[in-house]
Amino acid sequence: MATPVVTKTAWKLQEIVAHASNVSSLVLGKASGRLLATGGDDCRVNLWSINKPNCIMSLTGHTSPVESVRLNTPEELIVAGSQSGSIRVWDLEAAKILRTLMGHKANICSLDFHPYGEFVASGSQDTNIKLWDIRRKGCVFRYRGHSQAVRCLRFSPDGKWLASAADDHTVKLWDLTAGKMMSEFPGHTGPVNVVEFHPNEYLLASGSSDRTIRFWDLEKFQVVSCIEGEPGPVRSILFNPDGCCLYSGCQDSLRVYGWEPERCFDVVLVHWGKVADLAICNDQLIGVAFSQSNVSSYVVDLTRVTRTGTVAQDPVQDSRPLAQQPPHPSAPLRRIYERPSTTCSKPQRVKQNSESERRSPSSEDDRDERESRAEIQNAEDYNEIFQPKNSISRTPPRRSEPFPAPPEDDMATAKEAAKPSPATDAQFPVPNICPGGAGTLEVLSRPPVITSTPAPKAEPAIFPATRNEPIGLKASDFLPAVKIPQQAELVDEDAMSQIRKGHDTMCVVLTSRHKNLDTVRGVWTTGDIKTSVDSAVAINDLSVVVDLLNIVNQKASLWKLDLCTTVLPQIEKLLQSKYESYVQTGCTSLKLILQRFLPLITDILAAPPSVGVDISREERLHKCRLCYKQLKSISSLVKSKSGLSGRHGSAFRELHLLMASLD
Repeated sequence: MATPVVTKTAWKLQEIVAHASNVSSLVLGKASGRLLATGGDDCRVNLWSINKPNCIMSLTGHTSPVESVRLNTPEELIVAGSQSGSIRVWDLEAAKILRTLMGHKANICSLDFHPYGEFVASGSQDTNIKLWDIRRKGCVFRYRGHSQAVRCLRFSPDGKWLASAADDHTVKLWDLTAGKMMSEFPGHTGPVNVVEFHPNEYLLASGSSDRTIRFWDLEKFQVVSCIEGEPGPVRSILFNPDGCCLYSGCQDSLRVYGWEPERCFDVVLVHWGKVADLAICNDQLIGVAFSQSNVSSYVVDLTRVTRTGTVAQDPVQDSRPLAQQPPHPSAPLRRIYERPSTTCSKPQRVKQNSESERRSPSSEDDRDERESRAEIQNAEDYNEIFQPKNSISRTPPRRSEPFPAPPEDDMATAKEAAKPSPATDAQFPVPNICPGGAGTLEVLSRPPVITSTPAPKAEPAIFPATRNEPIGLKASDFLPAVKIPQQAELVDEDAMSQIRKGHDTMCVVLTSRHKNLDTVRGVWTTGDIKTSVDSAVAINDLSVVVDLLNIVNQKASLWKLDLCTTVLPQIEKLLQSKYESYVQTGCTSLKLILQRFLPLITDILAAPPSVGVDISREERLHKCRLCYKQLKSISSLVKSKSGLSGRHGSAFRELHLLMASLD
C-alpha cells in the first residue's frame, strides 16, 4: 500500500541578494502577498515578485539610506522615507516619480497610505506625525504628542482614525477630521514597534519590545487582554482576513493568538529569524526577513494551522474536567467598521491654479524629482504585474496560484506543538496575563471573533462633539467620492462653520502683523528710511519686511548704499521662501540694487587705494565690500534657481545675467 504524500506546514521559499549594501527596510503588498519592496543603505528602493530571482524595478533619487517603505492597497503606488527625512512617492504603473515631500527633520521611521483618500501619513524620529496630501504635494496636518521616535502608523479600515506606536512606550489614536488625539493607550513597558487594526471590529493590537501583545477596545478605550511570554521583541503582527485570530511573527516561529480570552491556538516552527513583515493570500501566510544585503521569504500553509475553536494547550497545566473548562465562544458583540462601498482612484496629477491650493515647490524639490528615476530591470515581470490586463482591473502576480509546498522531511520538526484532540476545548494558560501584572486574568465574558458578520447591536456614539472641531479637513476628504442622489443642503449653522474655519487663527496672525507695522510706521514718520528698515528687520517677521520693501521698491530714490547692507541678507531669505509673493518681492529688490549700485560697488573696489586719511571714502569702501560679500553669497542661490521654469525662472535668469560682473 502506497504511503500518502505529506507536505510541510512551513518552508523557506527563496533567498535573494536585494541590494549592493545592507537592506534597511522592506514591506509586502498586502493585496496580492506576492509583491515585495526593499529599501537599502544604497539609497535605492527595489521591487520584487516573490519567488522570482530578478528585480522588477529599481527606484532612485534618495540621497540617504531608505528607512521605511509602504505600498498602497492596489499596489500601484509606493512611498519611501529616508534617513534625511525626505519622502518620495512613485507611480509603479507609470514607472515615474509622482511626488517629493519634504518637512521632517530626522529619519522617517513609519509610513502608511490612507485606504480611500489620497493621503500618506509619516512618522519620524523627530517625534512628529505628518499627514500629506499627495495631490497637492503638501502637509495637511501635523500631529504632536509622542516624545520619542514614531515606529509604526496604521489607518483604520474606515479611514477615519490613525493609530501610532512609538519608542515612548505608548500607543495613540488620532481623529483625522478633528485633527486631535482621541485616546492614549499606556501599559507597555518598552518601545512599541507595531500596531494593527482588526479588519472588522473596533479593536486594535499593539506589539512591543517588552515581549507583549496588547489588545485595545476602541469603543471603551481600554485594554481587552494582554499576551506575555513572546520569545523576543514583537515586530510583526497581522490579523487573519476574517478577524478570527492574530498572527505574531516571533523569533523562528509563528504564533496564533485569540484575545477574548487570551490564548495561543498554535505555534509553528519556521526558522525565519527576525521576520520583518507578513501577508496572507490563498490560505498561505508569507513572511519576509532580511539580514545584511539578503532577503529571505517563507510560506506557512494556514490550512494546516489551528486558527480558532480548538485551543493548543498543555494537558499538565490544564487538567480540569471538560465541564469546568471555558465554553465554546460565539459571535462577538463589538461594533464593526462602516466601509464605503466604492474604491479610491489613484492620485490625479491636478493642475494647481489657486495660490491657496498649492505649495510653491522649491528648487530642491524640483531637482529631487528630476533626479529620481524608476528603472525597469525586468520588462517581462513589469508588464505582467503593472500593465493593466483590461480597462477594469489589473491582475497581481500569480495571485490565484498558491506556492507549492515541498515534501515533508521530518514531521516531528514541522510544528513546535502538536494540535490537540477535538474533544478538548480549554483555555491555553499564558503566564502573568496583563493588565494587573500579576497572576492570571480571569476569562472575559466577551468571546473571540468567529465570523466576519457579528450580530447587530445598538451603536453608541463614538465621537463626542468636542472631537469634531474643524481644522480645514472634513470627513469626506478621507472617503472616496460617492454620488448621493438627494444631498441635503447645508443648514445655516453648518454653512457658518465652514466659513469660519481658521478664522480665529488668521485674526491672531493679522493682529500681530498690524501691531508690528504700527511700530515700523512710527519710525517711518521721522523720515529716516534706514532706521525704519532696521526696525522691521529687528522684529524678525519676514511679512513686515516684505510690506516695507514693496513700498521702498516703488521709489528708487529712497535707496542708499547703507540701506543695501541691511536689506541684502533679508533678500537672501526671501528668495528661499516657499511663498510666491516673498520670492517676487525679493527678486524686484535685488534687481533694483544690481541696476543702481553694482557698477558703483565694482568701480570703488577696483579703484587704487587713496593717499592720506579720507574717512568718508573709507566708510563707503567698507559698505561696498560688505555689499559685495553679500551679493556673492546670493549669486550662488540665483544661479541654482535660474534653471526653474515659469515666471520665477525667467526672473532668476535675468538676475544671473546682471550678477555676471561679480565673477
